[in-house]
Amino acid sequence: MAFAEFLKLALFAITRNKMRAFLTMLGIIVGVGAVIAMIGIGEGSKRASIALIQNMGSNMLTIFPGSGGNRFGPMAIGSADILLESDVPLIKQELTESSVVTATQQVQTTRPIICQSNNYVTQVQGTGPEFLQIRGWDVQSGRFFTDSEVRGMTKVCVLGNTVKTNLFPNGDDPVGQTVRVGALPFLVVGVLEVKGAGMFGDQDDLIVAPYTTVMRKIMGRDKIQRIIVSAQEGKADQAQAEVTALLRQRMKTAPKDDDPFQIRKQDDIVQMQAQQAGILTALLAVAASISLVVGGIGISNIMLVSVTERTREIGVRRALGATQRNILWQFLIEAIVLSTLGGLIGVAFAFTAVTILQKFQVPAVTESWAVVLGLGFSGVVGVVAGFLPALKAANLDVIDALRYE
Repeated sequence: MAFAEFLKLALFAITRNKMRAFLTMLGIIVGVGAVIAMIGIGEGSKRASIALIQNMGSNMLTIFPGSGGNRFGPMAIGSADILLESDVPLIKQELTESSVVTATQQVQTTRPIICQSNNYVTQVQGTGPEFLQIRGWDVQSGRFFTDSEVRGMTKVCVLGNTVKTNLFPNGDDPVGQTVRVGALPFLVVGVLEVKGAGMFGDQDDLIVAPYTTVMRKIMGRDKIQRIIVSAQEGKADQAQAEVTALLRQRMKTAPKDDDPFQIRKQDDIVQMQAQQAGILTALLAVAASISLVVGGIGISNIMLVSVTERTREIGVRRALGATQRNILWQFLIEAIVLSTLGGLIGVAFAFTAVTILQKFQVPAVTESWAVVLGLGFSGVVGVVAGFLPALKAANLDVIDALRYE
């Protein structure tokens, strides 16, 4: 018999008892839909996390004090005053032709920012004019401070959008206004564009000022806390190696000693996040695929019942010339059609679920490879679940089948 005939017989058998067929497919529908939706949620979360990290500055390296044994990384800044202001011009002078675009000094503290009757506690970052280029940021209004203002320890600052909103709730333009950072008056020269959420919270919740001013006049120290470096495209690893060698040479670190500083690349964080998200996605997919196994068992069970109910039909078909192979293919294709139809409905269910999740701002996507995977699994489940019932039907004795009531 041609495949079209087998398919026609399978569709006729399925439509003869629609409710039972739907309930049989339900496990496959839920399984395929859940697999695609869970993979979509995992992939969407991974992309959102990576976008947040990259939004903090692509190709950025952060250098901070602390040996490699400190697993807490940047959270331990200030553990030793080993970084110097002069390290930044040294890096620029030695490495800009090979792997580095630019670099700048950084210090950080928390202070109340006061403007008239409004008071807001935020992060105060001291840095250089290269900050915008390294972080991939821009100024929304006004300007950024200059190198001469850094050298002159001028009391000027640029506000993040969250700080602006809290200090100027009426929508007034802060540029040209004076705010107090702690006890010191600062002239607002600009407002940063909205950056949004980052890996460590709201990136717009900060005020940026010349590092010399923040370091000496606010924090009362004479050493920087960290250095941020922008590596040339595709040369982050080379920049890390060259910066490490340069700083070790400047610090006169013995070859056998660990680095007295650490360097963190954005690429490392992105890769780590991608690996963690990949593991989570795989776990979600495995958990969801359990429904496929349950659905396969349901199909196998119903097909066995169907073989029993249609024993006399099988006997008649065999008596009229159908071979064992014909019977085997008839019931196997019926199981595959049941499973594949369930898979197609499951795909539609997954698309609907992802669309609803996106409307609620949940980072979910529909991956084409997940759709192919889900449909492929549903087909395999149909073959596996239908094989034993089909084999049982093919091996029925013709005489016994004709006598069956």
